[in-house]
Amino acid sequence: SVEAKGVIRKGGGEAERVAFSRTGGMCTNCEGRGTVTDFDLTELYDEDKSLNEGALKVPGYSMEGWYGRIFRGCGFFDPDKPIRKFSKRELRDLLHKEPTKIKVDGVNLTYQGLIPQIRRSMLSKDPEAMQPHVRSFVERVITFTTCPECEGTRLSAEARSSKIDGKSIADACAMQVSELAEWVARIDAPALEPLTTALRETLDSFVEIGLGYLSLDRPAGSLSGGEAQRAKMVRHLGSSLTDVTYVFDEPTAGLHPHDVERMNRLLLRLRDKGNTVLVIEHEPEVIAVADHVVDLGPGAGAAGGEVVFTGTPEELRRAATPTGRHLGYRAALKAEVREPSGALEVRGADANNLRDVDVDIPLGVLVVVTGVAGSGKSSLIEGSVAGREGVVLIDQAPIRGSRRSNPATYTGLLDRIRKAFAKANGVKPSLFSPNSDGACPSCKGAGVVYADLGMMAGVATPCEECEGRRFDASVLEHRLGGRDIAEVLEMSVDEAAEFFAEEEARTPAAVKILARLADVGLGYLRLGQPLTTLSGGERQRLKLAAQMGEEGGIYVLDEPTTGLHLADVEQLLGLLDRLVDDGKSVIVIEHNQAVMAHADWIIDLGPGAGSEGGRVVFEGTPADLVASKSTLTGEHLAAYVAS
Repeated sequence: SVEAKGVIRKGGGEAERVAFSRTGGMCTNCEGRGTVTDFDLTELYDEDKSLNEGALKVPGYSMEGWYGRIFRGCGFFDPDKPIRKFSKRELRDLLHKEPTKIKVDGVNLTYQGLIPQIRRSMLSKDPEAMQPHVRSFVERVITFTTCPECEGTRLSAEARSSKIDGKSIADACAMQVSELAEWVARIDAPALEPLTTALRETLDSFVEIGLGYLSLDRPAGSLSGGEAQRAKMVRHLGSSLTDVTYVFDEPTAGLHPHDVERMNRLLLRLRDKGNTVLVIEHEPEVIAVADHVVDLGPGAGAAGGEVVFTGTPEELRRAATPTGRHLGYRAALKAEVREPSGALEVRGADANNLRDVDVDIPLGVLVVVTGVAGSGKSSLIEGSVAGREGVVLIDQAPIRGSRRSNPATYTGLLDRIRKAFAKANGVKPSLFSPNSDGACPSCKGAGVVYADLGMMAGVATPCEECEGRRFDASVLEHRLGGRDIAEVLEMSVDEAAEFFAEEEARTPAAVKILARLADVGLGYLRLGQPLTTLSGGERQRLKLAAQMGEEGGIYVLDEPTTGLHLADVEQLLGLLDRLVDDGKSVIVIEHNQAVMAHADWIIDLGPGAGSEGGRVVFEGTPADLVASKSTLTGEHLAAYVAS
């Protein structure tokens, strides 16, 4: 029997405490990771060279720094001997030796084999947080396989041997939350009643919030933004606290209209318990249930920042603001849809919850793949379509880049600008990069100076020498069209498009990139604005604009309306139409009903989420879906176009 404190009693013998967490109950074979790694040794070193000759291929492991000092002074091998001449012991010490205290030149140091060192310094990090060259090394050199001892559960055999009704904690965590809630409800253990009651309430909250299709062992990093935000809500639904202010940023991101209704009910429940609920949102359905609306504008970027309306949703509908004018906007069904030029065949798709799905995705048209959250949309498209030749995937993964990154660097626009400045002034392009020859010597091109205040948070202050412009003063003497490089990077996308279209500064390659940025509604962004200051919606649209320039006949967009105002959705639909009219195939994973209504073809997955989904429940035109109302999507889309 398993008691509430995790004590296992064996045959009336002495009690043995077993931890059921992935720290105390960790599988020792994989060290709690659930996967084991295999290294391609030919990618770690050149066996024909010695360490002193640069045999190591591992990023950051240079013989010129501390690693070189440790390798040379450890005494476990000769750093001047080619690695192919190492004895078995020497090679084992180079690759696998566990941390060992050594003294080099009178300094106490720790020597560790190359592979344990890589595991500690690289594999302990999120791949998305790695620098591009390090991530490329890891993907090329290291393969990950499920741990054979714990079968990926990350738990020790002792933790997995403790069972309730034949299920271990690993089995319970692998169950779908809705199924786990039913299983917990069947546990007949009066001594555990307080524990199981609290557990049932938490699991029921997951189901109520629309996350019943998740399993508890799913990595948090694999959750979408909307799923992660709703998971955070679970802890508050059962809270007895009142007079708390909750702030939700786009809680409907990734939600089907059916799920939006459920989200509204949860927000109202929090309010009715005596709390204040602030929601940053564009969805008309969420705005409609608000007690008070604050509308900011009138435009975006420098054209915004003002409160243009406060009042009730009904008063907003009559207000002469962009939000008020678009609040009642409804995209109409197309009178005629495009004819496909072919089809992309998907056969036997079974990733995650998909049930051996066969579907033909039309090409040469605008296709929307929809369904309730967790129905298998991303599994179908990202698992069976993305990665094929000619397919460009624009997903919700974060933009990779440092605090020096900006829209100009991310889109490749800065390269065109630098070349234009260099040609006009007869100098080399690297002068016009704040990360290269043209950088301010004081702040190294950062524009700010960072002060480390020890235990307190660091402070960044504008560089006094360049006054935040990032460039050396001599570089700013070079001009193009009467402007220096710092002034150009301060321009908005719209201003820069006009500037580079003028004769004196004419740069067609730059205008082309700027046009794509304007197409996705980012005309107000400054070219040199740090990516870290952009909202989630802005970052995704920037990624969309950048990847629109890639070669490929099929574009796959994952929730492109995330963070978009109603007016911006209209602009996005125009962009999607232009792509299709230019001969591209566009596949959009989307819940937005305006995008659904505008599609040429809809593929609806469901009927539910998790184990209740994973099937194609409708294929056809939006008009056919509205007429049949055969799915949850059909019911909501019919109500949308009729309102």
